[in-house]
Amino acid sequence: MNYKDVDSMIDQGEGSGTEFKRKISSPNKIARTMISFANSGGGIILFGVDDDGTIVGVESEKTEIELIRTAGKIYADPPIEPTIEIIPYRGKDIVAAIIEESREKPHYYKDGGNGTEQEGERVYIRVKDRSVVASKEMVHILNAQNPDADPMTIAIGKHERRLFDYLETNDRITLKSFVQLVNISERRASRILVNLVRAGTLQIHTDEHEDYYTMDG
Repeated sequence: MNYKDVDSMIDQGEGSGTEFKRKISSPNKIARTMISFANSGGGIILFGVDDDGTIVGVESEKTEIELIRTAGKIYADPPIEPTIEIIPYRGKDIVAAIIEESREKPHYYKDGGNGTEQEGERVYIRVKDRSVVASKEMVHILNAQNPDADPMTIAIGKHERRLFDYLETNDRITLKSFVQLVNISERRASRILVNLVRAGTLQIHTDEHEDYYTMDG
């Protein structure tokens, strides 16, 4: 990367694959962003850049790099090893942490033994310019994206057909709506939706509040 790449990223602003950080306030917070990028489509964190895109530079490249590596090693499971670059920018230095989309999904956030068990089980994904906690359905789907996952086969029954009929006249459906539509338990409805996503029949979408599902294509 060079200063022109930085200019381009700043012009576009923060988004699904970009985040700006003035500095590292704590490795665990950085880890959540790294995990969300690894579990999604990958991304770049620019350190030494304010939220509004102002270049402030980093005080110590060595310290920032050590904290970045600590974040990926201590607070992510499996660990994440980003590519780290130092970019000179008009007399200041910016540190870029480049996180590739992972082949070991899902990566979990672990609290280092300082938080609750529930926190240690969280999986983060990237939604627009935010890192959000993934639903259990999304975690199952991320598991299925692992190259070592078992192949998926499904059987289409009455509940699936009812779902397809619904989606012919409606743009989307949520887990709760599906439960009400076919009058089954949430656990069973969740399993059906996950299997249909894994089979490529449905697509899962996440906003800041809940997941919803649409027909593929």
